[in-house]
Amino acid sequence: MRFIIRVLANSLTIYLAAYLIPGVTFRGDWKTLLLAGLILALINIFVKPVLKFISWPFIVLTLGLFSFIINIFLVWTLTKFIPDLTIMGLWAYIGVAIIISAANIIINWLTKKRPIEPQN
Repeated sequence: MRFIIRVLANSLTIYLAAYLIPGVTFRGDWKTLLLAGLILALINIFVKPVLKFISWPFIVLTLGLFSFIINIFLVWTLTKFIPDLTIMGLWAYIGVAIIISAANIIINWLTKKRPIEPQN
């Protein structure tokens, strides 16, 4: 269930980024948008941890800011899989990465497994 929520949230976030950020266009339909959300969720599950593990010295050295560079790279990777999503310019990539990062933080917080507390 959490994976489905993550895919839907990613799809909505991509649509929101295309609506709000100049330089970001999405020309697909809702099926392509769901596919983009699915691909982004899979990239975040499989590729992002590997990149963070490989680049952990840079992340520590930059006090976490290198994670932002990784997010920009992941968004760029998404544009290679979804030709209907076009991002023009560094500032557009930065904006998309900020919006997607914020949405993922919120979704992770909302869908986090919480321990079941015993009842008295």
